[in-house]
Amino acid sequence: MQAAIRAASVALLTDYAAFAGIKLQVYPARPRTIAPPTAFVDVIRETIVYSGPTLMQRTPVCEMVVVHAIFDSKEAADQKDAFVDGFLEWQRTRFHAAGANTLVGVTDTDDLPNYVPEWMPPERQLVYYATRIVLEGLALG
Repeated sequence: MQAAIRAASVALLTDYAAFAGIKLQVYPARPRTIAPPTAFVDVIRETIVYSGPTLMQRTPVCEMVVVHAIFDSKEAADQKDAFVDGFLEWQRTRFHAAGANTLVGVTDTDDLPNYVPEWMPPERQLVYYATRIVLEGLALG
């Protein structure tokens, strides 16, 4: 299920960008470099609930980061607002993006006005204006 939610996250971002005419670079994990607009899967976590010895419910959560600009100007904030509003509406009908027997949907978004990619070397750590989008899945097995 983790591979499925990662793939669904990438597909949803890529397909929405094409639909909206946005030249968005999308990566399945943290990229080596960032050139806004860029989006990537940042974190995947999961809770598992058992109902007896063989039945479990998996709830993977995928945190995506969409980097809009170097800083949060009025233009960048307007672009971010339009992106998030459009993406939230667009993804609502794609609830089987991770597979026919699964459900996915965005459960949370938040601004990251001082986002710094800490995994990059210090000389390449710029401060970006970004958004975290959380996609939650559900799979029974």
